[in-house]
Amino acid sequence: MQKRVITALMVIAGASIGVSLLPLAWNTIGQTNNDWLNNTVTNSLLGAIIFYLFSLLVVNQISAGIKKIEKRLSEFSLTYLLFGAIGTIIGLIIGLIVSIPFYNWNVPFVNSVAPILVMCLLGYLGFQIGTTRIEEWKKIFGPKNKKVEPQTEQQLLDRKSEDAFHKYKILDTSVIIDGRIYDIAKTGFLEGVIMIPNFVLYELQYIADSGDSLKRVRGRRGLDILNALQKEEGITVEMYDGDFEDIAEVDSKLLRLAKLLDGVVVTNDYNLNKVAEFQNVPVLNINALANAVKPVVIPGEAMEVLVVKAGTERQQGVAYLDDGTMVVVEDGQHYMNERIKVIVTSALQTAAGRMIFAKPAHSGRGIDNKEN
Repeated sequence: MQKRVITALMVIAGASIGVSLLPLAWNTIGQTNNDWLNNTVTNSLLGAIIFYLFSLLVVNQISAGIKKIEKRLSEFSLTYLLFGAIGTIIGLIIGLIVSIPFYNWNVPFVNSVAPILVMCLLGYLGFQIGTTRIEEWKKIFGPKNKKVEPQTEQQLLDRKSEDAFHKYKILDTSVIIDGRIYDIAKTGFLEGVIMIPNFVLYELQYIADSGDSLKRVRGRRGLDILNALQKEEGITVEMYDGDFEDIAEVDSKLLRLAKLLDGVVVTNDYNLNKVAEFQNVPVLNINALANAVKPVVIPGEAMEVLVVKAGTERQQGVAYLDDGTMVVVEDGQHYMNERIKVIVTSALQTAAGRMIFAKPAHSGRGIDNKEN
């Protein structure tokens, strides 16, 4: 479709140029009085045909150039483009006014090239002023009658990226469904503004409307968490209405948004965490936080656990601490469904979490003793 539009525009331009320039060509070859050649219809048709043939050669290059420009423009926010366009227009108008005296001078360079240079220079300056002073323009033209209490003034939104402060914490679907983000935000450890992109909200809604009962429950839980976050005092929640139509996956959209806003992705998805690290996008992983705040145990420390199931190795039993940490008890199968005292022998940190190995406290063999 794009190539057809380009071809049509070139044909129209060719017809117009043919009407304007072909009479000069007929005059050059002495065919001015030839009414079959030198008439408006023939000139426009010849010009249109010539430009149509020319378009066949250059339409692919023009289309590729337009796509590159579109891709480049999509990386900028609408506010940036709007203020840039306004600044450029104002700069060009000022340049046109300033250039009027130059047209009256009979100096060849001054009355032809100088006005163009002045307009280009002032247009560029207008673009720079429009795009580098966006926050100041917002304050000048923004509404003045807004009553905002000092506590909820959202001063974080006025901070700039050079303050080395990530003001936006962008939540992904998994961390919303998980639910722990609400408790973390309530404690105040998650500073800044929590942002919920629309494409994440749509994915939550899709899960909540799923025919699978388990998915439906998880989706509704995620929506409840969002409502609770929004109603909680002291927590600022904002929506992002934009979308990246050229990207299909929600995770990729999250990373693009984090780069665009200089934000931090909050997730508990291990794979998204790794991809974000590779793309140099800051990530807060809830699972990493949970592992970090688990109590540290050392060999020789005593604890009381409830053995709930058999382990994978012979005679092993498995228990769990209150925070979900797995405790593998040697010879623990003999104490199934019993609460016993155990001594920690070692601890292992894995990607999935921490595992503790222990043995019953009344076992005759010490930690450092070897079997006979």
